[in-house]
Amino acid sequence: MINSILIEIKKRIEESIPSLSKEQKIRMYKILNSRNPNFKAYGIKMNVKELIAKDVYKEYSCSYLEGIQIFKELIKSNIEDEQFIGIYFLNNFKKQFNEVVINIIHDEYLKNCSTWSLCDSTCIKIIGPFLGKKENEELALKIIKKWSSSKNLWIRRGSIVILIKIVILKKDFFISKDYIFELVEKMLDSGDEDYILKGVGWLLKTCSNYKQTIIIEYLKENKNYLPQLVLRYATEKMPKNIRSEILSK
Repeated sequence: MINSILIEIKKRIEESIPSLSKEQKIRMYKILNSRNPNFKAYGIKMNVKELIAKDVYKEYSCSYLEGIQIFKELIKSNIEDEQFIGIYFLNNFKKQFNEVVINIIHDEYLKNCSTWSLCDSTCIKIIGPFLGKKENEELALKIIKKWSSSKNLWIRRGSIVILIKIVILKKDFFISKDYIFELVEKMLDSGDEDYILKGVGWLLKTCSNYKQTIIIEYLKENKNYLPQLVLRYATEKMPKNIRSEILSK
């Protein structure tokens, strides 16, 4: 069963590969910026990848445990399109998600994730909505704490993106403003990796959609401490005069 599903998925992937020019491929690889020397990407549109995962799932009657195995097989691929379909296939079993599944994703991404696109999509579309449910608040706190302490870049960024999704769902701070700011400071203390700094800026920008005054005050008070990259991302949607004031150190 598992082998048949994998063969069908790869067949549909081959049928869906777009014809990209050399310039388009160069631009795509530059944007994805994978550090995996064997990394490949076909550039299949996201909705097509989701549809492949959904259609193959409907066509084959496989169990939850088989779904996990299919995810594990596809996430090991050096082809990002296959990795995406692996996580989307697993999402067909979202009603059965629990801490065990989140830990499986963590362990597989620790070994196999090499792009911001796979990290962000997984956290925004798969993990974030599950942990954002009211009954999963305690688990969300546990997962964010664990992931934010990781030495792995994508797991660490993942903790920020999960929190971003929860803030979007709640339209408010998760737990409190202090919780947000403590995570920001924890991330900044972990290094100056651009993907972390951009994630921190994205988090603050998202929070400002719902509590702009609090975020503006925080940015003004800490602008000499916060990296410029964080400030630029955090103030993207703010009034020009406020943005200029914050960006002028």
